[in-house]
Amino acid sequence: MKKLGIGISDFKELIKGNYIYVDKTEYIYKLINSGKYYFLSRPRRFGKSLLLSTIRYLFEGQKELFKGLYIYSYNIGNKSLVIEDKWNWEETYPVIRISFAKDIKRKEDLKGRIREELEKNYERNGEDMEEGKKDEGSLLEKLVIKINKKKRKQVVVLVDEYDKPILDVIEDKKEAEEVRKELKGFYSVLKDLDEYIKFVLITGVSKFSKVSLFSGLNQLEDISLSKEYGNICGYTQEELEIYFKEYLEGVNIEEVRDWYNGYNFLRDKVYNPFDILLYLKSKMFKNYWYETGKTEFLFKILKEKDYKLPFLEKEYYTNEILEKFDVEYIGIEALMYQTGYLTIKDVKRIEEEEVYVLDYPNREVRQSFNRELLYYITGEYQIDKTSKLKMAFIKEDIEEIRNQIEIFMESISYEILKNEYVYQAAIYGLMYSMGYIVIIEDSTSKGRIDITILINRMKVYIIEFKVIEKEEEKGKAIKQIEEKEYYKKYLNYEKVYIVGIEINKNKKQIVYFEYKRVK
Repeated sequence: MKKLGIGISDFKELIKGNYIYVDKTEYIYKLINSGKYYFLSRPRRFGKSLLLSTIRYLFEGQKELFKGLYIYSYNIGNKSLVIEDKWNWEETYPVIRISFAKDIKRKEDLKGRIREELEKNYERNGEDMEEGKKDEGSLLEKLVIKINKKKRKQVVVLVDEYDKPILDVIEDKKEAEEVRKELKGFYSVLKDLDEYIKFVLITGVSKFSKVSLFSGLNQLEDISLSKEYGNICGYTQEELEIYFKEYLEGVNIEEVRDWYNGYNFLRDKVYNPFDILLYLKSKMFKNYWYETGKTEFLFKILKEKDYKLPFLEKEYYTNEILEKFDVEYIGIEALMYQTGYLTIKDVKRIEEEEVYVLDYPNREVRQSFNRELLYYITGEYQIDKTSKLKMAFIKEDIEEIRNQIEIFMESISYEILKNEYVYQAAIYGLMYSMGYIVIIEDSTSKGRIDITILINRMKVYIIEFKVIEKEEEKGKAIKQIEEKEYYKKYLNYEKVYIVGIEINKNKKQIVYFEYKRVK
């Protein structure tokens, strides 16, 4: 029985150590044979480092590591007759591998980190790095040329977590700008080395514009949302059930899917590998991926923008997801998508453009993100209130639901409740943090339900939420549900409740709460 490779991102160590390797060499084979310069963005802990490691050993011709994998060999005609290699193992290429995985606090740390990486690559390729004041970009350029001339082979360049130095200091715009300038000078040397380079793959979490960071390296092909390479990182459902079959005995696969599946890069839905490996080791449902490192500055930005959550608006064009992210402008929708808090749930076409519908990828992210959001809104973790509210929904105790929501609202600082959107973010966050399926802006034939909560595929709560200023406005929430018959969409469920919640904008408290069971 092969072992679970938790925390191992070196392909050679996985294979030699008898760990499970989910074969991605078919995608790698297509990638290498289709182009030369690539860029790939994926959330953290998604297997980008392992992907680069696999490519490295492939170009180095370490054939024995790939035995049994897609790229190792193929059959011609009758399987028993002829077997030929897909890959020319005799044709090897020198590899420069650069990683920015370590934390960077300032520009000076970055320069030291780059030199450390360059020194390792000089040494690995049998070259001496010149001491002195020569800038890091020039050192990279000289290394590529020296290796090419010495070995008479084009060079493979692999860059891991290219953007981490900027993300580490993104809250300090001045420092972030300095780090970006440094990286821009470093990466830009690649644009004039075409004759010396065989293949380039740059990976990271975010996508900074080519103008701001790669300075002329326009030949980079972005495969982040390429359908052909949508499964190049992460595990599909099929891969999970094939490669980890022995570990899935006695496991509720639907529950695993609900907790951890759901990331979509325009191919199949995929799991984050880190989640799956840790879950299969312990067989306990926990927020493994989320707990490995929250994007703290995301919540600070949300707070500055009065918690205006992008997914509530639902539809975004491609460039709004991937392009609007930079030191000067940090788009919340881009940041949440690229860091893995949101994913693509649906693709629509409006005239000539594709529009992506965003939502949380799975239960882990939905629950964890909203618990963290509540902390930033209220100043304390709301686990106790969330648990009591969850129990009230299970017991169908509507009065207790009201009571817990009122207690929660009282915990929010008066200064934070600046506008209606903060009320919405707070209520939505509270509902999401329970872990149930919560649908925001749930479409029906006659309008949209503010919040739909589905519990155990049996009970449904349809909630309309309004912020009012005058007493005579009371009662409009539940009236809207009844007049537009929102509940008809869920009459196939065993029990259906409709709930109207109204908060006075000036008093900042619930002034009207009405409910009915319609089935």
